[in-house]
Amino acid sequence: MSVRNRFGTVAAIALMTTAGAVLLSACGPDNSDPGSTAASSAPGSAAPGTAGPGGGSHSGSPAPGGKEVNGTSAANHLTISTGTKTVAMNGTAVDFGTVVRDLAWSPDGKKVVFVNGDGDLLTANPDGSGKAVLAKAPSGEAWSHPTWQHADKGPSGNAVPDETERYNNIVFASSKGGTLRLEQVPAKGGTVQELTPHNSEGGDAAAEPQPPQTGNTWANAGGKQAAIAYANTPANEVYIYDDYIRPATQDIGKGSQPALSPDGGHIAFVRSVDGHDHLFSRSTDYEQKTEKDLTPSATTDYTEPAWSPDGKTLAARTPDGVSTLPADGSAAPTQVSTIKGLPSYRP
Repeated sequence: MSVRNRFGTVAAIALMTTAGAVLLSACGPDNSDPGSTAASSAPGSAAPGTAGPGGGSHSGSPAPGGKEVNGTSAANHLTISTGTKTVAMNGTAVDFGTVVRDLAWSPDGKKVVFVNGDGDLLTANPDGSGKAVLAKAPSGEAWSHPTWQHADKGPSGNAVPDETERYNNIVFASSKGGTLRLEQVPAKGGTVQELTPHNSEGGDAAAEPQPPQTGNTWANAGGKQAAIAYANTPANEVYIYDDYIRPATQDIGKGSQPALSPDGGHIAFVRSVDGHDHLFSRSTDYEQKTEKDLTPSATTDYTEPAWSPDGKTLAARTPDGVSTLPADGSAAPTQVSTIKGLPSYRP
């Protein structure tokens, strides 16, 4: 496992399998994993500026003059979900009225998708209103880390058919009986189906090995043609699945928690190096396999990367909050928030 377990005894007791640990450990602050029953039922619905799970303020640290500072603003598009009812965004804390885990944004930034305290998949407006249950998790099944798959609408007359609606889906990880799989549901609602990354069969692709169907988690959509990055836990490998033209699965290499850039040209992921979790990146081009360690001098752990809408900045979770760094690795990370949660960017 490339990301070391730093999430405390509550999560450790609650998680009975390695697969479950990877699925849930990334969701919440130390000692308050929101994927666990203890955290979901705990007084985690802290009001803005009050202490929540893991300690600290969900609205950041007070600055001179009483202004709340949490590293988010309308200008930088950064949002942070902590497994409580409040989500940090636009320099404040938005109360969703329900537990919000693993929040992700729609391609147009007008909707969010998340897993609530009951483990169900919900969508809502950015201010927490308009909540709708997209799908209810079956008994004994845990869902996590949804992402909004999408494809750009092609121009009229383009030889490539308009796939916008076909790829308007929510892809997420499901854990049942210790087995991890990727599943998907139309963003407008419908039937949950298993997502099975694979390679084309027949022709030159006949000899291509098929990727594993179980152990898959941490899906992340990116680019303009519905590509999905994901991690396979048993193999400790990162993959990219793309079936826009023909099904093809690209093995990126060792790592976890992948994130595709907005243009789909690069992928960031996590890999353990000398006792710390580092951020790496590489091109998604098949012919360009060179990796770059973005945090070569890391003295802490950088996990759960997220790309800014312009593709120039990466945000990452650390044990002390959230840090950002240039996506090209030209500067060291800088802590921007003391909030311990999952960073994401609103398009």
